[in-house]
Amino acid sequence: MSILLTGAAGFIGYHTAAALLGRGERVVGLDCVNDYYDVRLKEARLGQLEGQPGFSFHRVDISDRAAVAAVMAANPDITAIIHLAAQAGVRFSMVDPYAYVASNVMGHVVMLEAARALRGLRHFIYASSSSVYGANRKMPFSEMDPVDTPLSLYAATKRADELMSYAYAHLYGIPQTGLRFFTVYGPWGRPDMAYFSFAEAIMAGRPITLYDGGALRRDFTYIDDIVGGILGCIERPPMSDTPQRVLNIGNNRSEAVSTLVDLLEECLGRKAIRVSAPRPAADVLETCADVDAISALAGFAPSTPLAVGIPRFSAWFREWREKSFM
Repeated sequence: MSILLTGAAGFIGYHTAAALLGRGERVVGLDCVNDYYDVRLKEARLGQLEGQPGFSFHRVDISDRAAVAAVMAANPDITAIIHLAAQAGVRFSMVDPYAYVASNVMGHVVMLEAARALRGLRHFIYASSSSVYGANRKMPFSEMDPVDTPLSLYAATKRADELMSYAYAHLYGIPQTGLRFFTVYGPWGRPDMAYFSFAEAIMAGRPITLYDGGALRRDFTYIDDIVGGILGCIERPPMSDTPQRVLNIGNNRSEAVSTLVDLLEECLGRKAIRVSAPRPAADVLETCADVDAISALAGFAPSTPLAVGIPRFSAWFREWREKSFM
């Protein structure tokens, strides 16, 4: 199978590419390698992939129609697209909204058009987000819940992606699966996410800000479980008249952010300097994924609790930090 993977230098993209290459697939990676967070980390991820049999990489912005078209023309045998590239981050969408429209809206349309041009395409998988559930309070979040109350522009762009994908499935019959990711964490993760930034602050002796004293709750999902779910979906495209669906992919367990900090303190051997602050308007109180649908479809069974995943992240983080400060 030949797979086009966008966001190959990103956190989930890197791990997905490594897993696909490990099972002998051909992976064509795309990423613009922007400076939203430390480019050294993105380049280091790519360094783990480059040189592996079956991997090729193109430094391309997915909103650049001509550049994406050129990659597609050079790889007409692609049978699946895993579209993970996006401008990430809830709070940054209040700083630079245009970046989100360019990457998450225009970029998604460009990739849908690329998919439409591929005669042999069997499945288009794309990254959505638990953020689409917005102000919903019913737990756990179900794919059948309403998603018309986004609390951030980031969430609104991800919901727009789902709606555009529905239209393309209806108009052109492109089989599509949108995966609503729930707070993914683990080695090689994103420095802008809480667990990573908390670890950096704890090691540096800087205060960390806990909204509502750390009482916010998240469905923390370990990266290996996420990748297993993605790979389980690839060869199971939807087959309906309008072949599209959205699926939650999470740990099906909500834990307090304060518990995350407790585990980081234990693993890093240092106490955090905790400062409480009111919850920002863009942040939700709690997330938790109903994963019955993806479990029934692909046998998805998350098996990594936070108490196991955080020690694994912390071990990697210590090593990465030592290399970064050398």
